[in-house]
Amino acid sequence: MMSTGIRNHTTNATLADNPPLTLGSAGQSIWLDYIRRDLIESGGLAKMIATDGLVGMTSNPAIFERAVATDPAYQGWLRNFSGDRRNLKAAYEQLAIRDIRDAADALAPVYARTRGRDGYVSLEVSPDLAADTAGTIAEARRLWQAVGKPNLMIKVPGTPNGIPAIRALIALGLNVNVTLLFARSAYEAAAEAYIAGLEDRAKQGQSVTGIASVASFFVSRIDAAIDPQLNEIAKSGGPNAALATSLCGRIAIANAKVAYARYQELISAPRWQALAAAAARPQRLLWASTGTKNPAYRDVVYVEELIGADTVNTLPPATLNAFRDHGAVRASLNENMAAAHQALSDLSTLGISLESVTAGLLKDGVRQFEEAFVKLLESVERAINPR
Repeated sequence: MMSTGIRNHTTNATLADNPPLTLGSAGQSIWLDYIRRDLIESGGLAKMIATDGLVGMTSNPAIFERAVATDPAYQGWLRNFSGDRRNLKAAYEQLAIRDIRDAADALAPVYARTRGRDGYVSLEVSPDLAADTAGTIAEARRLWQAVGKPNLMIKVPGTPNGIPAIRALIALGLNVNVTLLFARSAYEAAAEAYIAGLEDRAKQGQSVTGIASVASFFVSRIDAAIDPQLNEIAKSGGPNAALATSLCGRIAIANAKVAYARYQELISAPRWQALAAAAARPQRLLWASTGTKNPAYRDVVYVEELIGADTVNTLPPATLNAFRDHGAVRASLNENMAAAHQALSDLSTLGISLESVTAGLLKDGVRQFEEAFVKLLESVERAINPR
């Protein structure tokens, strides 16, 4: 059996000795940024639900690509695939849908207990549809019907062409995970699409209850992109060297804090309150890319500094293990807001455009998922048609 990368832990965890479990008391939900068949079949997922307070899962093409490329169980299933062996995407989808359904079943008690607040598992539309609104809508509807689970979320990238698809899918009553959000302006567009989709649905005389969405706001990749620019300024030894050094590792968290402040404004506004009165659920911010990429930083910094009510943090296995081992929980999201705004202002003063950085990260994110999907289909082909 392949290793999941998730360490065993005690089954009698308490709030005092298990930081992930404590996050729930701070209003934050923990989801796992990982899916693997052996995790489901071994009971590992059920154990994390029981002892860590895990309440959701996310997947993406890169996660499935690693599973298909490295796990003999996936390769064996594909060798026995009974469908059209030339249709590699169909073979992958059947494999992925099997995993997603089983994960959804494992999370169904969470979905019931939380009355649909949590208990979701996400499945992404094909990355090559990021610029195709109509294609995204059609594929999302097809996957929704194929999985057939109420606690499914369809992942749609928050690209300019993805935003209108998100509005349409919400109006149709699908749960949507808006992914690849880096800029606060992109987050606001995703929030607008969600609210407008609910309003469209209400205008059609349909209920807005029972529909869920998260806005996946990426974190660590921002520091990974900006820190090298700050280091170059610091190395110059000029008048801004000290300021540049002081901003390293701070911009991603500041960006997320300000986005969260905007979320709080949106759900306090009369427009949202009208929907809330009809029992609509808010679209929660989900912190993605929370594994620390710089070994000089605390390995749980993007968990500890982003804890707040009505949020989700989706953790890769290594970060979940680290947080369970030595994480500290406090309500941190609303702390030091003046410092967060000042950090973003100082970044601009140094001549670094956060908007340009986030635009580049979105482009790179789409490209990386496209490349992962190509590699995934190549792995499927090697397994399904061995030479």
